[in-house]
Amino acid sequence: MDEKVIWKKGLAFTSASDSGLTIPLDAEPEVGGGGEGFRPMELIAIGLAGCTAMDVISILQKKRQQVTRFEVRVHADRAAEHPKVFTHITIEYIVTGHHVEPAAIERSIELSVTKYCPAQAMLGKVCTIEHIYSSNEAGQGN
Repeated sequence: MDEKVIWKKGLAFTSASDSGLTIPLDAEPEVGGGGEGFRPMELIAIGLAGCTAMDVISILQKKRQQVTRFEVRVHADRAAEHPKVFTHITIEYIVTGHHVEPAAIERSIELSVTKYCPAQAMLGKVCTIEHIYSSNEAGQGN
């Protein structure tokens, strides 16, 4: 991987990945940013959500679970003092589908945690990561 950020103005940057994609970065106005892009720590949390989401949905599909909607939410608590690292993370998996088996969801999450997701492997070395999930039957108000 070869990634870079290019300064625009103030605390605003454009990130450029070796895949050719870009993402705007900035800080909140309270610290001198313009609020025109993602905060770097937000991207770490989003990367974690995306990493485990791709694992879990892939495994559920291989298990032939009929998932119709899938969402992963990450809530990350941060230290009050600089460098304001993550101190606790809760990952919430919300699965909607037809007769999705709880055991399949649990096993998919377990495999993401223990085998596949490098973001969880790295972040889990420095803070506690908690996993919760809910399962909803499609067509019942979803």
